[in-house]
Amino acid sequence: MYRGGHLLHLIFVDVELKGVHPMQRRIMEAVGVRRTGWAALDRDPQQDKVEFLCPHCGARDQKNARRERSLYHFTDGFLQDLQGEVTQCHSCKQQVRVVPVVMLHDQGETRRFEAIFADQAAPEGSDSRSAGATPSLVATH
Repeated sequence: MYRGGHLLHLIFVDVELKGVHPMQRRIMEAVGVRRTGWAALDRDPQQDKVEFLCPHCGARDQKNARRERSLYHFTDGFLQDLQGEVTQCHSCKQQVRVVPVVMLHDQGETRRFEAIFADQAAPEGSDSRSAGATPSLVATH
């Protein structure tokens, strides 16, 4: 009944990779924000998300937080996860390393974070710095 010709797919692969160093690829980094407590009043408390700005396209994105809160350490005035995580931007589909992930608990920490990390919020190569408007990492709804 289904007697069609069998298609044969051939793939030729160059096994001699000259000049390719897979361990030297560079993944762009972004600062992540994990809001808890009073800083997360605008969303469902069951959602535990890490928010970040993509350094490639500048889009705001989020991912599910995977690491336990007990693994965060107090560094530079904030609770931070210095190991970070690698994820993919939903807009441009590029790999992004989210490091450090800063945990914010209340509005005071949110304002302090915005003041300190404002210079890292704009993606490289964007013209938003020249316009004087820096996109916010923390959603203020």
